[in-house]
Amino acid sequence: MTPTIRIADTDEEIQACHEVMAQLRPHLASSDFVPVVRRLQTLTGLQLAYIGDDGVKAVAGFRISEWLASGRYLEIEDLVTTADERSRGLGSALFDWLVGHARVRDCDHLRLVSSVKRLDAHRFYGRKGMDLLAYYFHMSLK
Repeated sequence: MTPTIRIADTDEEIQACHEVMAQLRPHLASSDFVPVVRRLQTLTGLQLAYIGDDGVKAVAGFRISEWLASGRYLEIEDLVTTADERSRGLGSALFDWLVGHARVRDCDHLRLVSSVKRLDAHRFYGRKGMDLLAYYFHMSLK
């Protein structure tokens, strides 16, 4: 059975995504989650897609943007399945939905940044057909 995937539009839907998202982003306090997501929606176009008819089981944070160098793209900022639902195909279904969403919105490609420590995630992205094309550099300012 194909899971139902929805975009979190209401504050209640966004808040319902917090518990799963916090497994990947534990620094995000529950009380701050909706205001942060709403701010990022305004600033960057962030959206949350989720799977869950009887409780959220998987969440993806994504946005559509464009670069001079490479054109229009869908960027996956976060992709997480709740710990007790991993390896049951939900992350794969959500990833495939994002690919389809990107195609419908005329994106040239799909992108994501993943921590160098997330080796299981890297293997998953490789199985989904993604290539490692660049290094991501960082400098802390605070």
